[in-house]
Amino acid sequence: MNTLQTADYIVFFIYFILIAAYGIYIYRKKKNSSDKAKDFFLAEGSLTWWAIGASLIASNISAEHFIGMSGSGFALGLAISTYEWMSAATLIIVAVFIIPMYLRNKIYTMPQFLARRYSNTVSTIMAVIWLLVYVFVNLTSIIYLGALAISSISSIGFEYCIAGLSIFAIVVTLGGMKVIGYTDIFQVLVLITGGLVTTYLALTLLSEQLGFGKDVLKGLSLLRKEAPEHFHMIFDKTNPHYKELPGMSVLIGGMLINNLAYWGCNQYIVQRALGADLKTARKGILFAAFLKMLVPVIAVLPGIAMYVMHNNGMFQKEMVDAAGVVKPDHAYPTLMNLLPAGLKGVAFAALTAAIVASLAGKANSISTIFSLDIYKKYFNKDASEKSLLITGRWAVIISMFIAAVVAPALKSLDQAYQFIQEYVGFFSPVCWQYFYWACSGKKQQPVLHWQGHCSPFPFRQY
Repeated sequence: MNTLQTADYIVFFIYFILIAAYGIYIYRKKKNSSDKAKDFFLAEGSLTWWAIGASLIASNISAEHFIGMSGSGFALGLAISTYEWMSAATLIIVAVFIIPMYLRNKIYTMPQFLARRYSNTVSTIMAVIWLLVYVFVNLTSIIYLGALAISSISSIGFEYCIAGLSIFAIVVTLGGMKVIGYTDIFQVLVLITGGLVTTYLALTLLSEQLGFGKDVLKGLSLLRKEAPEHFHMIFDKTNPHYKELPGMSVLIGGMLINNLAYWGCNQYIVQRALGADLKTARKGILFAAFLKMLVPVIAVLPGIAMYVMHNNGMFQKEMVDAAGVVKPDHAYPTLMNLLPAGLKGVAFAALTAAIVASLAGKANSISTIFSLDIYKKYFNKDASEKSLLITGRWAVIISMFIAAVVAPALKSLDQAYQFIQEYVGFFSPVCWQYFYWACSGKKQQPVLHWQGHCSPFPFRQY
């Protein structure tokens, strides 16, 4: 039944109050900061390593993991986890080699990095590309998948879910990076707890339905027995899903480039570490790598469990759309509907936490790039702190509004997670190539220890 019980609403209300109260506390604590614009965009010197790591994961994990990745687990199997495990390995590379260069040169945005190495033209081109991808691919898909999930497990309409998530995320984002960073700690605890609860339900339900009682370990072994084809990590050319995840070439080629571009050259990700010292930033990134290893457990395994149960005649109606076509992205919402009262509220809060954290982090990055790399460069070169702050907040509101309007257009997708990976992947080679050239020292001067340049912030020079 697609509805929440009273106990579920109580759990969700407690979650909402705790997040709101903690966010207000952090906001008021930072309100006396003299560097308001810097605090809004980077929370410079304010985030601990565990806050950085938690924020990285909270912003990265969203509905595209809970819904989209479970859907891909249903359709493809464990192979989709390579995205996550390669990400963990890539984060180590970022911590050791990439983040020190950014911090040494006081980089605040990725377009600024290109402007230092090349020209404002190159910088602006990439700023515009990133803004378009963030708004029309990332924000849009997160809102769509989040609304799909919430409307699937509650009586709230799809359009109302879009509006509610957008407004909730705007409120969190307007508090700035410090509020986002510290509320993300709580968000990560909620989403991991809720994710593990749903995985436990999926495995025990599978064991029970196949006649072995509620045994989570038996459920895990049944996955391997009933769906051995879903445990191939590398697809060969004979596999029907080879075109979606083409074998070893993905791991050592395209996926590595995609991950380096995402985790090392992506404003949305590295922004959390740009305001910290090197030791804190490295610890935070490595902590995020550890947490990233857990994602397949809470996202992919439930999808595979639903595949096995569906093949055994269960959830036939729930897994198809109005036209009778099997929709893999229905796997996770169907599981959440099976949770008992109270626990369903925990899973609901976890899903909402993941969605809002991702939306807030993405919107803050959009705000940072637009304010510092577009507005300050071309519209108001002498912009004050107040002007940058106001511009940044309006950028949050407008970008979220655009994404909310476009989101319903994604209803035709079968696997939204693949949509995100494919369209972001179109730009990854370009981003990585610029990064490689900028670090190679083959043109102009190397990107090391500039002197006499002005910070993009009006209150600091170095």
